[in-house]
Amino acid sequence: MQPVATFSIVAFDPIRLEWGVAVQSKFLAAAAVVSWARANAGAVATQSYANLAYGPDGLDMMARGMAADEVIETLIGSDEDFQARQVGVVDRKGRAAAFTGEGCQDWAGH
Repeated sequence: MQPVATFSIVAFDPIRLEWGVAVQSKFLAAAAVVSWARANAGAVATQSYANLAYGPDGLDMMARGMAADEVIETLIGSDEDFQARQVGVVDRKGRAAAFTGEGCQDWAGH
């Protein structure tokens, strides 16, 4: 069986107040594109036809206190190709949000 997909997760531990991101993929070194995290901000996973700005831009927004759902809305709102994107976010307060565009390959979801 050939690997056919990339899977990622962003998570928050409310006891330790820690967050992180993990990815597995058939693509070599996918974590270099998919995984983004920063102290006092949160974590971002961006995949499908990834917009590499989503990682650092999303972290900057969360570092300024923006909630996860607002981050998603802002990222996709300024991206004309948002329907080809998939992104998950967890902020430093543990609020999570995700988006899967209709143009992502089957199977795609969150």
